[in-house]
Amino acid sequence: MKKTASAAWSGGLKEGTGTVSTGTGVLHDAPYGFHSRFEDGPGTNPEELLGAAHAGCFSMALAACLEQAGFTATHIETKAVVTLDKDGEGFAITTVDLTCRARVRRIDTDAFDKIAQATKAGCPVSKVLKAQIHLDARLEA
Repeated sequence: MKKTASAAWSGGLKEGTGTVSTGTGVLHDAPYGFHSRFEDGPGTNPEELLGAAHAGCFSMALAACLEQAGFTATHIETKAVVTLDKDGEGFAITTVDLTCRARVRRIDTDAFDKIAQATKAGCPVSKVLKAQIHLDARLEA
């Protein structure tokens, strides 16, 4: 299975502009640039998109892992905070903090924690990242 995305950029770093698109068309020429990446300007940025991908991947993988263990989640919500830090002359994504809140019938906290930690390690997006990944996963009533 292969999925596609593309980006286009015009101009220099600070005043240039770009767009990102996905093969499905969910994103089509979504704007991004220096101001949306390093400041609070309008548009998206690679870290935000990576965070969305990681949160979505983790949520789906957690549902699958819970199901394999005989549990069904009624709700899973995951937030990802992606940190971009100065690294020598450039930048690096150093950490991803995942915060997950889930409602799962008939599961105890220990079983949930084991499944969530295994999911963090096994999630396809987690596997591709060199950054440290922190997970705060909790059951909700």
